[in-house]
Amino acid sequence: MAILYANTRDASEKVTASQAILNGLAKHGGLYVPTEIPKLDIPVEELAKMSYQETAYEVMSRFLTDFTEEELKNCIDRAYDSKFDTPEIAPLVEADGAYYLELFHGATIAFKDMALSILPHLLITAARKNEVKEDIVILTATSGDTGKAALAGFADVEGTKIIVFYPKNGVSPIQEKQMVTQKGDNTFVVGIHGNFDQAQTGVKQMFSDPEMKEELLQAGYRFSSANSINIGRLVPQIVYYVYAYAKMYANGRIAEGEPINVVVPTGNFGNILAAYYAKNMGLPIAKLIFASNENKVLYDFFRTGEYDKNREFILTSSPSMDILISSNLERLIYRIVGESADENAKLMAALSKDGKYVITDEMKAQLENFYGNYTTEKETAEVI
Repeated sequence: MAILYANTRDASEKVTASQAILNGLAKHGGLYVPTEIPKLDIPVEELAKMSYQETAYEVMSRFLTDFTEEELKNCIDRAYDSKFDTPEIAPLVEADGAYYLELFHGATIAFKDMALSILPHLLITAARKNEVKEDIVILTATSGDTGKAALAGFADVEGTKIIVFYPKNGVSPIQEKQMVTQKGDNTFVVGIHGNFDQAQTGVKQMFSDPEMKEELLQAGYRFSSANSINIGRLVPQIVYYVYAYAKMYANGRIAEGEPINVVVPTGNFGNILAAYYAKNMGLPIAKLIFASNENKVLYDFFRTGEYDKNREFILTSSPSMDILISSNLERLIYRIVGESADENAKLMAALSKDGKYVITDEMKAQLENFYGNYTTEKETAEVI
C-alpha cells in the first residue's frame, strides 16, 4: 500500500514520501502529512524480539513506501551504529515506579540525534530517487538541541550544505559552543537577535520565497529542512515509542494490549505528535501527557481552544521548550478540521495575521482523541 503525503494548506498537492522529505516544507507554508496512518500489523511477541534497527525498519517502511527495502535498511544501518554509545540505541530504564526512555546516547547527547542521525541518509537517497542534480541546502532554526544534532548529522555529507539559525541569547552556553565549534566544510551557524519563533518564521519565509527558490536553482542549489517540519524527522521518532512498548512487554512489565501513558516535554510539538502517530498505528497508548514550561501556549490551547502567541516570551532553564509557535501542532489541527486544507489554512492565516486563532467546540471535543482523558496541570506535574 503506497502512502502519499498531503499539504495541510493546499488540497491539490500530494507527493511521495521521498518528495516530501526532499521538499521539507510544502507549498504555501503547509506541512506534509500522510494521507492515512498505516497499521502496525506485527504481533507484539515479534516486536519484542527485535533490535532497534529491526523495529525502525518495520515502522518506517510502512510510512516511507517509495523507498526500497535495500535503500531503507541502508539508511537505518548507517544511522544507528557505533556513533551511539549503547547497542540498545534507546535503552528503557525503570526508576521510581515509571519507565524512562533514554534518548541521549547519540553523538550530541540530545534526543534529536534519534531522527537527525538518519535524516541525511534519507535525504540523499530521496535526492537520487528523484534525480535531483542540485546540491541541497538545509535551512534549520533551533531552540538549542536541533542545531547541534543537525550540524553533526549533515557535517561533510556530500551534496549538502547546512545553515543553522539560533537565537543569540536564547540557547544555553553549552548548546552555543556545540554549534559554533562544529567541524565540517559544509556547516554554517548564524546567531540572530531575536527568539526561536522569529528564527523559525524567517526560515519558513525563505522556503516560501519563489524568487529566492528560482535564484538558488539557477545557482545549482535547492532548500530542504532538518526541523521537525520535515516528515523525514517525524517518522523516525515514531520508532522509539514502538520499541519502548515492545521492550516493556519483553520485560514482563505489561501484558499484550495493555495501554500505557506517555509523558513528553513539549515545545515544537513534534515528539509528542510522533507518539500520537504511533497510537494511531495501533500502539496501545491511553494518555498522551505533554509537559510545558512557563511558555505554556500549548497547555492553554488544549484547556481553552484558543491558540494565542501574543504573550511574554520567557527565557527559562529549558530553552528547547521556549517556543510560542509550535509548528507541528498544525498537523494535528489539520486532522481535527476533517483534513480540510482550506479550513486549516484559514486558522494558520489568522495565527500569522493576528497571532491567534480559536477552534470550534466540535473541534475542541475532538482533541480528546489526542490526549485521552483530560489531565490538569497539577496532575501532569505529579506524573512527571
